[in-house]
Amino acid sequence: MRTMTATEALEFLSTGTRTGKVAWVASDGRPHVAPIWFIVEDGEILFNTAAGTGKARAMQRNPSISLVVDVEEPPYSFVKVDGTVDMTEDLDEVRRVATIVGGRYMGADQAEAFGARNGVPGECVVRLRPTSIAGFGGIADWD
Repeated sequence: MRTMTATEALEFLSTGTRTGKVAWVASDGRPHVAPIWFIVEDGEILFNTAAGTGKARAMQRNPSISLVVDVEEPPYSFVKVDGTVDMTEDLDEVRRVATIVGGRYMGADQAEAFGARNGVPGECVVRLRPTSIAGFGGIADWD
């Protein structure tokens, strides 16, 4: 197993179409996890969500969340990001991020359509500012 530098971890997060798993604490104290599509921008992780969801309400109550992104094939790797979030419903920003996310996960030819569908009132952008990043590669390597 190899420990990643912060730069390597951010590169890992930016590679391909890996789905993130974001974790937060619900109002009743139970932990929750949900998959997200995201982008990395200036060392921060950005994603869209509906502003009225339990996830968004939980992040408004308590802005501390965790994100894990992994590769589920040998030799296995993952990055865990802990941090705090800021949220905005600014429609220009919501559409901008949704368009970039759409391009990453759906392909450049679908980016604008994805941005138009998801960059609407009632959606928000979540900006995760890392307080710690831990990445590990080659977990199944025995050397």
